[in-house]
Amino acid sequence: MKNIPYLLILSRFISAFVILYLGYYVGDSARKYILILMYLGLFTDIFDGIIARKTGVSSEKLRRLDSQTDLVFWLSLGFASYFLNPEVIINEWKSILLIFIMEASCYIVSIWKFRKETCTHAFISKMWGLSLLLAFTYLIGFQEAGWAFNLTVILGLISHLDVILIIIFLPKWQYDVPSCYHALKIKNGKQRKKTIFFN
Repeated sequence: MKNIPYLLILSRFISAFVILYLGYYVGDSARKYILILMYLGLFTDIFDGIIARKTGVSSEKLRRLDSQTDLVFWLSLGFASYFLNPEVIINEWKSILLIFIMEASCYIVSIWKFRKETCTHAFISKMWGLSLLLAFTYLIGFQEAGWAFNLTVILGLISHLDVILIIIFLPKWQYDVPSCYHALKIKNGKQRKKTIFFN
């Protein structure tokens, strides 16, 4: 049981490369398989944390591995969306570039301050993850951006600002900080409370 969280993370990592392969080499006929892998990936992301806590193996190493695997997984879906719908992605390039800049900023600020990548697993970031699921469902399944994409951009900006504020407020690096409000409480010496969301 204690190895299951690592196996779930590994399965999501492998799925990322399968998604890239399907999007680039197989094309339109692979859309439904990419969507299936995306939803399976979401379930592995939910249950790796739940099982890790129940088996007592939740740790900094596991959470950092989970965060970086999530990044690879969602990037693979982004590239697959481009391979399948280049015209749609090109039309939204400004919004996509803005999200990339915000994501990079989180890493830059965290590495500059703590010499480690960010690993907050914040609540708004989880909401953004769900919006990504919805946006990619529309992009890959229905070949359109629309309101789902706009929602993702808005939540993406908010969640990345939240992460940057968490990093700024924290006196020392730590993982699983629910919000910048909680980070401010930590900075002010209030006792940290464990908050469990999706994983």
